[in-house]
Amino acid sequence: MAALKMRVSQILIIAVASALLGLPYVFLYRKPSVQHMLSNFSSSLLQPYEHMITREHNTELQYILSRAAMPNKTVIITTLNEAWAAKGTMIDLFLLSFRRGKNIEHLLEHLVIVTLDRKAHERCLQLHPYCFILETPGVDFAGEKSFMSEDYLKMMWRRIRFLGDVLEMGYSFVFSDADVLWVRDPFPNFAKDSDFQIACDKYIGGPYDVGMNAPNGGFLYVRSNEHTIAMYRYWYAARLRVPGKHDQDVLSVVLQEKSFGRLGVKIRFLETLYFSGFCQMSKDMKRVVTIHANCCKGGLSNKLKDLQLALDDWRSYNGLLPSNQDTRSNTNPHWRVPLSCRRSKWMWWRRHKLL
Repeated sequence: MAALKMRVSQILIIAVASALLGLPYVFLYRKPSVQHMLSNFSSSLLQPYEHMITREHNTELQYILSRAAMPNKTVIITTLNEAWAAKGTMIDLFLLSFRRGKNIEHLLEHLVIVTLDRKAHERCLQLHPYCFILETPGVDFAGEKSFMSEDYLKMMWRRIRFLGDVLEMGYSFVFSDADVLWVRDPFPNFAKDSDFQIACDKYIGGPYDVGMNAPNGGFLYVRSNEHTIAMYRYWYAARLRVPGKHDQDVLSVVLQEKSFGRLGVKIRFLETLYFSGFCQMSKDMKRVVTIHANCCKGGLSNKLKDLQLALDDWRSYNGLLPSNQDTRSNTNPHWRVPLSCRRSKWMWWRRHKLL
């Protein structure tokens, strides 16, 4: 009891002295470290986390991130392999969307393209100043990967591991698949009080309800802090407890776990009215921010055809006079997509699963 009284007295003395001297005394509260937040999890929930980036590559990545980052240390990241880097394919359409979007071309200054093989890296260097190669020994990520194939799953989990490393370096990020068209600035649509914000295949409502919507890891905004760093370690480890699943399916599982809730991550699901996709297309061109070629198993060619249609529709919409851009007007243009993707069995199955 005497020791407790002495400790309280010391705290009061420090607080009073700090107030009199005009000094902050926030040091009395220490934020929980990542290790502290994860220390209570059993080995069955959390496996050892080893970084895959060498010291040399870490220095290179730090340099690229520092050059591309916004003043608040936020970067935009996409990944690219040889199949999507070929001339006239996905990367060209992705970059074109920034140039045709509404006052967003400057965001390319903050884009880091992570390449997964040498040929993709060579093409990236021809197109963009910030390219980082992330090779994995013994794994070929160059070709087009069929959904849920072994190489596809390896590629998805390699991405989760890398993004966790970016958070640990102190950088927040918007991650976007390269099959996402950007037509408006997404940052005004992000909540300031959320750590992890993710797009959805199907948005039903309740932006903070972890059991209501179907998340899609192809577009997300993550702030770097102790909570999200711990989340990515937990998420990556969960792949061993839920084998044979990709990252967003495993995420849907861990979001329901009570142990995950102890990490204290503030999660928000983004409305498809703004962050649209082929699973659930936004009908409001005045509000749409991104368009994702999700729910499409037709391969790269089908995605390209439908994304090109969407970009053409967006360009037509922008060509209208402002008075004609009212979504209540009967003459308001509408999306023609998905067409090629709609004919795929994957589109039918996924859309019905989400109803």
